[in-house]
Amino acid sequence: MERVILDNEPAIRLAVFFGVFAIMAGWELLAPRRDLTASKTRRWANNIAITALNTILVRLLVPILAVGAALYAAERGWGLFNLAGWSAWIAVPASVLLLDLLIYGQHVLFHKVPALWRIHRMHHADLDIDVTTGARFHPVEIFLSMAIKIAAVLALGAPAVAVVIFEVLLNATAMFNHSNVRLPAPLDAAIRLVVVTPDMHRVHHSVLRSETDSNYGFNLTWWDRLFATYRAQPEAGHEGMTIGLPEFREERRQDLLWMLALPFLRRGDRRAGMTRDQSL
Repeated sequence: MERVILDNEPAIRLAVFFGVFAIMAGWELLAPRRDLTASKTRRWANNIAITALNTILVRLLVPILAVGAALYAAERGWGLFNLAGWSAWIAVPASVLLLDLLIYGQHVLFHKVPALWRIHRMHHADLDIDVTTGARFHPVEIFLSMAIKIAAVLALGAPAVAVVIFEVLLNATAMFNHSNVRLPAPLDAAIRLVVVTPDMHRVHHSVLRSETDSNYGFNLTWWDRLFATYRAQPEAGHEGMTIGLPEFREERRQDLLWMLALPFLRRGDRRAGMTRDQSL
């Protein structure tokens, strides 16, 4: 099974991505949670464009991806699990769990460190939240995240199959929990005992900073509960809450070039304590 997964890794990634995207996009049409406030055509065009750009840049500029790092570590016996000689039955689930904790910690870091927030805020500047928001990240954040992930994989000696499972799960759950879909309350409550639901993560995209600084998890909900960053519901309710950032409300600023330039704008840098420049 491990050989099958590794040999077909690109195909598995693509199949899961397009499959989950199609399901969530269709679900959004049939049972939307909120009315959209901005042009869906414009948002989707630019969010999909940044996703495509990131994919191309990673493939062209990153010489080794996380799966390659795992294979490299295994060949040389590097990392905790390789040194300990633990079986795959322990190393695979433990690696998936620890990598998920890493992504939670990285997300918190990108909110708390001003220089990193400038990069990450492109993700939060979306005026609505739907399935395309789940892949809306600045290329610099993608590269930083990849570097952090590779370092963690080498340190852990994570099995390559665990890295594939983790990345596929992360990609799928990011699209799921960013989706503008309606779940029955009892079902949402049951799912969020383990996995982040759309209602749970939507709180994180609130215009209110007290809500933005909560619900950092992308996959498992346990870390938010463990580290006291969990918030059950938004103050104004899901239909009444405002999505995005207070300093970037113009729809014209959702275009691709503006998205790429956003980390370099001084306006509204509330984490760095800078004075707003209303001309930007």
